[in-house]
Order: sequence, then structure tokens, then C-alpha cells
Amino acid sequence: MRQVAIYGKGGIGKSTTTQNLTAGLAEMGKKIMIVGCDPKADSTRLVLSGLAQKTVLDTLREEGEDIDLSSILKTGYAGIRGVESGGPEPGVGCAGRGIITSINLLEQLGAYEEELDYVFYDVLGDVVCGGFAMPIREGKAQEIYIVCSGEMMALYAANNISKGISKYANTGGVRLGGLICNSRNVDGEVGLVEAVAKEIGTQMIHFVPRDNDVQRAEVNKKTVIDYSPDVPQADEYRTLAQKIDGNDMFVIPKPMATERLEEILMEHGILD
Repeated sequence: MRQVAIYGKGGIGKSTTTQNLTAGLAEMGKKIMIVGCDPKADSTRLVLSGLAQKTVLDTLREEGEDIDLSSILKTGYAGIRGVESGGPEPGVGCAGRGIITSINLLEQLGAYEEELDYVFYDVLGDVVCGGFAMPIREGKAQEIYIVCSGEMMALYAANNISKGISKYANTGGVRLGGLICNSRNVDGEVGLVEAVAKEIGTQMIHFVPRDNDVQRAEVNKKTVIDYSPDVPQADEYRTLAQKIDGNDMFVIPKPMATERLEEILMEHGILD
């Protein structure tokens, strides 16, 4: 079983990418579980056809600790299983602790004992707090992919996440599998992201073009592969799935100093 965490700057499209990617893997016959690590609880919406899934933390608050796995784990497109960690009440507590609580509970209830090929952790934002770094810190995820674009702040975040991976590489055994460029149609985007990937010692594993078919599928509460299986964008996610399934490049990243990152951005015309 491969345990994969998807990180990236807030709003970069991690949840969309994760769900479309897992749809591609499921189409290949892989058995998958997605663990949503975001208080918004939107990491499984597309594979569950819009189901507003009850989160682990909400279930624990309302029903206590004596709960069944079926009350928090739901099955959707092509057999993909999904669970949402949730978070505390707004303004109260640490959302990162929801991740720790959820993963521990899933382990206790036997969710990881199923015949799974992949577990994906869709993690909120940047690695800036211990709770959100938990899949890295405690070795829950062995593979990390960073969703980014050619935008400056997305690449700052990718470099910062690489620092977190490097920090826990020797204790948790985690490795970086590559950057997934979720395009924002930035000039020279492919070359820029490839340059950043090379500098930190990894690869741009796939460039996902920007396409309105993604938004059309989301409005209909589905992944692209489920809603429009014959459009070119569906094939992009199939290709991404195939590349991740066959990936054998896992590295301890070498994050850059901010000054070096800014040099690369200037070389590609992002900073004047």
C-alpha cells in the first residue's frame, strides 16, 4: 500500500487535482482511500458526487468515541473510499489536531487493513504547523507530491514544503515524488516549474493544462473522468495517474534559499 500526501499553496487546486488523479487510478483498477485533511471537508466531494460527508470530528462530538467505520467512511466513484477529518468549531482549537485524531481513529477502526493500493492525504495549505505536517512527521505518508503553478507564491510554498520534507526525511522516511504543475497560464510556466524542480532535486512529474472542463465537472459534482470521460482533460488526469503509479524517483529535496528562488524567478521574467 502506497501512502501519498498532496501538499501545496492554499487555493492551488490540491483537492481538485487529488480527486481527478485518484479517479484515473481507480479507472486503472486501483483500490483507493482519500483522507481529507482540511477543515472545509471538501477533499472527497467530487468522488462522492457532492455528498456533504459528516466529518470525523463532528461525528465524535455528536456520538462519542464508540463509532463504526461505516459512519465516517463512504464509498464513491469506482470504489474510491473517502473520509473527511474536519476541524474544530470556528475560532476554537487547532485544526491540525483533527488530522491526528482522524488518522489515529482510522487506524483503530481497521481502515488501513483493507486491501488498498493507495491512501491519499489531501492536506491544507503549507507546512507551517505540526498538525498539518503530521503525515510527514510521523511517517504516515511515504510519498509527497506538491501541487504548484508558475505563480510566484505557489513556488515559494513549494520550496517551503520541501523544507518540511527535508526536515523529517530521516525520521519519518518521507520522500518527494515531484511537482504537479496545475497550470494558471503563466508565461513560460513549464520552463519555470521545471527549473525550480531541478534546483530542489526533483521532477515536474506532469503539467496539467488549464481547461474549463474541470469547472464544468465540478459544477456537476464530479471528476472530469466521471463527467466527461472522452475530453482531452480527462486524458491529462489519466496520464498523471499513470506517471504517479509508475514513478520511481523519490528524493530528499534540497530546498533553496529565498534569494536563489528569486534569481530563478527573475531569470524566467516573473520578478523584475
